[in-house]
Parts: sequence; C-alpha cells; structure tokens
Amino acid sequence: MTLAADEPDVLRKLSFLDRYLPAWIIVAMGAGLLLGSVIPGLREVLDAVKIGQVSLPIALGLLLMMYPVLAKVRYDRLGAVTKDRRTMVLSLVLNWILGPALMFALAWLMLPDLPEYRTGLIIVGLARCIAMVIIWNDLACGDREAAAVLVAVNSVFQVLMFGVLGWFYLDLLPGWLGLDTSSVDFSPWEIALSVVVFLGIPLAAGYLSRRAGERNKGREWYEGTFLPKIGPVALYGLLFTIVILFALQGETITSRPLDVARIALPLLAYFAVMWTSGYLLGKASGLSYERTTTLAFTAAGNNFELAIAVAIGVFGVTSGQALAGVVGPLIEVPVLVALVYVSLRLRKRWTTKAPVG
Repeated sequence: MTLAADEPDVLRKLSFLDRYLPAWIIVAMGAGLLLGSVIPGLREVLDAVKIGQVSLPIALGLLLMMYPVLAKVRYDRLGAVTKDRRTMVLSLVLNWILGPALMFALAWLMLPDLPEYRTGLIIVGLARCIAMVIIWNDLACGDREAAAVLVAVNSVFQVLMFGVLGWFYLDLLPGWLGLDTSSVDFSPWEIALSVVVFLGIPLAAGYLSRRAGERNKGREWYEGTFLPKIGPVALYGLLFTIVILFALQGETITSRPLDVARIALPLLAYFAVMWTSGYLLGKASGLSYERTTTLAFTAAGNNFELAIAVAIGVFGVTSGQALAGVVGPLIEVPVLVALVYVSLRLRKRWTTKAPVG
C-alpha cells in the first residue's frame, strides 16, 4: 500500500520517543525482570513508605505519568461542545456505552479462566482516551479542535463516572448475568478513590498549569515551550512503573509467558471494532472526513495511564490487573499507527469523486 505524495509520513512525524514507544516498553519489561532477579528484597524497600495501599515511589511515578497528559488538554474548548451535538452524542455513545460494554464482552469471552487479567481489561475499557489520541488524530488529518473538545470531555467525565461504571461492570452486571466473580475481591469505593487521586489530582494540576501559564506567559509560550519540556515526563513515569511492575512480577511472568499473548488478543479485537464503529457511524451520520476520523480515534484510544494507576491502587502492583494494563500500550501504539495509514487511504477515496459515465 502506497500513500499519496501529499499525505504525511506517519512514523517520521512522530517524536523519537513516541515512534519507538513499543520498544521502550519492551526494554522496560526486560529491565524490570532483570532488576527483580538481582534485588530479591525490592518489594520490602518499596513498601517502606506508602500512600494508602500504594508505595510512595510508585504513587509518584503514576502521578508524573498522568500530569503532562492533562496539562495538554484545552479546557477552554469545553464551551464548544454544543456546537456539534451530532459529534458529541456519537462520541458519548461510543466512549461510554459501546467501549466499556465491548471490552466487558471480549474479556469474559476470551479470558473466562483468567479473572485477574479479565478484570484488568475491563478497567482498560473504562479508561477513555485523553492522551496519545491527539497525536493519532493529527497524523490522520482529523479535526484538531474537535479532538481537543472530546479529550476535555472525557477527562472530566472520567472523574465523575469511572467509579460508577467500575461498580456496574465489575460487580452489578456480572451478578445479573450469573457470572462468577468470587475470585476477584474489590470495593467500588477503592476504584473511586484511586480515580480521584490518580486522575483528579493531576487533572487539577494540569488545569491550573494551563491557566497560570497562559495568563502569565501566553498560549504560544505554554504550548510551544512548556509542554514540550514536560511531555517526556509522562513516558518516564510510564516506563518507571513498568520496570517496577515487572521487577515484582518476574516469577509469574516468566512462568506463564502465554498470558501476555492471551491479553493481547481481546485488545486487538477491541481496537479494530471500536475504530471501525466510529468510522462507520461518522460516515453514516454525514460527518466530514476530519470529524469522522476524530470520532474513530477517540473511540479506539484508551487512557492506559489511568487504567494502570487504578489497577495498582486497587489490586496492587503485583496483580494480574496491573499487568493487563501494561500490555495495553504495547499493543495500542502499533495498531493505531497502522490505522492512521488506513485513515489516510480512506481520506483519498473520500475526497475523490467517481468518474462520470
């Protein structure tokens, strides 16, 4: 498949860090396994100081992972929500009805015998996009302003609804369906508290950073100077968390290597179905290519940073739920890069009229 000359080279437009994100994650996994083998008392060291149930170093890593992402959100665009109700309604349906329900179904269908990983994937399905979706949307020539609005809406909505939806999909709905959840013990309040801490705090910090930065230095300085400086911190926080997680889970991971592949399968199916659903709904509703592309990528993307933070905060850093969250970005990045190329091909067809006669 070749792209038209005027279409962007996707990989070249990604930053060096983003371009090789799957490689950095794999390196962090290997470093964690090595670290765990040479420092057998690592868990005791990390647990010396805790915030709630999470060790202080890991909590700091999780907060650093979330803050740069939320500092990038254009909160002033929330007022534009009412300008395109069609896009907003479709986005809310895809993100907060179809997405969690689809991941719930895939997790139970593909991981019926692995309750911890299944729970981790359901948490991933509840963590809607607020991070790299902006990158995928720009590379695919989507509507940047619409993406900013949807990201802002998802950021606020997650603080309000994540705990409620977690209780519904992890406790209430399985009970209605007669599914056995006795092997996974949790409290919905623990989920809500983790969201408040690991999303609410960096959300408030991100909002205040943007407001203070733009007021004192201007938007051009904030987005052109400040954000590029703090942007890599999110990746460093993610990689630090992965190193620690794999250091503490080394024995489990090396003894069950096929588990990672089993976690990846429902994720692949999820990305494909969500992106295709967003594209088809946008096309059927008469949206432009730009708005349709934004709808598709905001539906397919997930906030793995929040999913990992919630899984660690509720179930612990050595839990299968946390491991399932870590596998997410390893799969998401190459899949969504591929979907960017698909979008650009569809863009060419979208704007090309059929020959007459």
